[in-house]
Amino acid sequence: MLESFPVTERPHLILASNSPRRRQLLALTGLPFVVSVADVDESQLANEKPADYVLRLAEAKARAIHAEPDQIVLAADTTVVDGTDILGKPKDEGEAAAMLKRLRGHSHQVYTGIALLRAKDGLLLQDLCVTGVPMRDYTDEELDAYVATGDPLDKAGGYAIQHAEFHPVARMDGCFASVMGLPVCHVILQMRKMGLQPDTKFFAGCETLLEYNCPFSNAILHGEM
Repeated sequence: MLESFPVTERPHLILASNSPRRRQLLALTGLPFVVSVADVDESQLANEKPADYVLRLAEAKARAIHAEPDQIVLAADTTVVDGTDILGKPKDEGEAAAMLKRLRGHSHQVYTGIALLRAKDGLLLQDLCVTGVPMRDYTDEELDAYVATGDPLDKAGGYAIQHAEFHPVARMDGCFASVMGLPVCHVILQMRKMGLQPDTKFFAGCETLLEYNCPFSNAILHGEM
């Protein structure tokens, strides 16, 4: 699937994801891009650690995209980790409800791996963002109503942090954008290494979009985290 955005020439950047949340976040950089999605087996390997898992899938997604020599592919993979278990996308409503009951009332981690692949020379840059997410003690009624919307079925861990009615998270003090699927500050650090220069106002746009004051963005952008 190839989706084009209104630009005057072919963009140098390809987003290897059909996630509307990643498109929205990447648009904050001000860089024109197109979307191209390839199917990748997301099965976890035996004894594979969460960090290795998301970085492997991000790379696999980037390499699965056909790009012209002057283009760069951006791919990402996000998963929820509770204890030592990776919680992927639920296969049905029953599994979504089970995941949400498991996560209720305590903290888990969200791992997002990113990969930037430059077609002309095969340069691959990767980064990892790990965010602690404390879930609130939502009721069974709230949980059931949310599952009935169908929203959890395409979300790792069975929830969307930004869902306005369910609002499953008690509070945040990490990268909100990463939990949504794309840690923009981490992406921008890698983009700069490839000569891409995002809009310098992206940070204000990110905070406005997410309605969240990020405590770590300046440190990340200066390579301190």
